Amino acid sequence: MTSPNSGSEHEGLVIRDNRRIDPETGEVRQGAGKATESPSPAAAPAAAPADEGVAAQLAERTADLQRLQAEYSNYRKRVERDRVTVREQAVASVLAELLPVLDDIGRARDHGELTGGFAKVSEALDSAVGKLGLSAYGAKGDVFDPMVHEALMHSYSADVTEPTCVEILQPGYRIGDRILRPARVAVAEPQEPSERSASDQDGAGAAAAEPEDN
Repeated sequence: MTSPNSGSEHEGLVIRDNRRIDPETGEVRQGAGKATESPSPAAAPAAAPADEGVAAQLAERTADLQRLQAEYSNYRKRVERDRVTVREQAVASVLAELLPVLDDIGRARDHGELTGGFAKVSEALDSAVGKLGLSAYGAKGDVFDPMVHEALMHSYSADVTEPTCVEILQPGYRIGDRILRPARVAVAEPQEPSERSASDQDGAGAAAAEPEDN
């Protein structure tokens, strides 16, 4: 038996044919399949610009690293410079203690007493101090330089045109450009104009006083 309400139950039922192809004509239906098409995905949002705070921190850290690298480089240079200075000072201190010995050897050489085994020891010592950078200077005829010479004697001479070392009393020693001991010398300067004119007048007077030969 059919229920009296069965007709009313099917009245609200709606059947839709969503087939894209019409089964009767075989043609594509207009607007078919739109209900079943999946919506297109939303476009991805554009990438946001870099955070200004992060960029500022990155720039600050980069500057810190560059500054630290520069400070370290300067530190290395300063340490190397100090190391060289300390070495030079140590070498200069040792060589300064040997200068009296070198003076004695020089005097013995000047007097012809540097012979035999003593001569070989002298040559070995000269070679050793030479390798450490020590060199002697000062020769007769050098122009006097108060920066490298110490004048122990002073005189005037008509044979020079400028202050000149006319005698080396004690040689000087240097290490590179550093003066370890100045050369001690006797210095002669040109005669003063008044002295030259007086000597010229004395010579002229002596010549005039000589009797002429008859």
